[in-house]
Amino acid sequence: METADKHIEQCAILMLSLGEDAAAEVFKYLSPREVQRIGSAMANLSKITRGDVDQVLENFRQEADQFMAVTLGSDDYIRSVLTKALGTDRAAGLIEDILEASDGSGGIDALNWLDPAGVAELIQDEPPQIIATILVHLERDRASAVVELLNERIRTDVLLRVATFGGVQPAALQELTEVLNDVLSGQSIKRSKMGGVRAAAEIINYMSTSEEESVVSALRDIDNDLADDIVEEMFVFENLVDLEDSAIQLILREIDINLLTIALKGVPQELTDKFMKNMSNRAAEMLRDDLEAQGPIRISRVETEQKAILQVARNLAESGAFTLTGGGDDYV
Repeated sequence: METADKHIEQCAILMLSLGEDAAAEVFKYLSPREVQRIGSAMANLSKITRGDVDQVLENFRQEADQFMAVTLGSDDYIRSVLTKALGTDRAAGLIEDILEASDGSGGIDALNWLDPAGVAELIQDEPPQIIATILVHLERDRASAVVELLNERIRTDVLLRVATFGGVQPAALQELTEVLNDVLSGQSIKRSKMGGVRAAAEIINYMSTSEEESVVSALRDIDNDLADDIVEEMFVFENLVDLEDSAIQLILREIDINLLTIALKGVPQELTDKFMKNMSNRAAEMLRDDLEAQGPIRISRVETEQKAILQVARNLAESGAFTLTGGGDDYV
């Protein structure tokens, strides 16, 4: 079975083959996350032969021919193609989004295109349960940025509700969407992202280290067991040491070594060794020299680069390249 990375690469080749105008039109129908993944793949394409392009175009032609042979709007066809392309688990949420898009709902997904400050201003006076419902339907990095702008009392309550979120009745979700549609232009709603401990952990992961510690501490004061569950799901920079060497090698291909030098400032030697063993001897020696020659660096700068590298790791994990597992470290 072809990997998710392979499918993304094929999408990138197809987009490059379409020409600027046609590709731009296609991008209008993709989610922000899909645009990011395919755009990154387009930027990283190298050594693509004419044969590769021809094969992708032929595959696309065959899929298009098959599509024209079935009844338009066929749910079975949509399920079959997406499951074949993405695998059962990854296709499930997307299938739900597509098959429910015809109900005319919209609104929440449009918040992903707004500045976090604008989203925070829009929802800050809403009840915590409403805020939590909105956050679990946002992209995790956007939700995290919004949470950081809420006052401490509200954000703790909201994250508790995210962590214990079990879904929302369709009628209530539709009512919320209609309210947002009064303010926004209305985009197709995403229902596949649900709340729960993992959602809360993913949102917190995008915060700065100081904000992470503050939020986890506040959550622990209210519900220690729930806080433990959230921390167990979190993946922090030091957890990279637990990844397979092949995963570290993929990350190294995507990051600037100069920024890695900053991110490794003050980390356990085991993690530094993990990166070095997956470099060439010359690159590892240069990294070692740079680390030894480093002067003082602001903690905020180190944390910023660590967060950037973690984001690369998350993007790769979301594309199916490898799996991230939280470390379960306690906060004190």
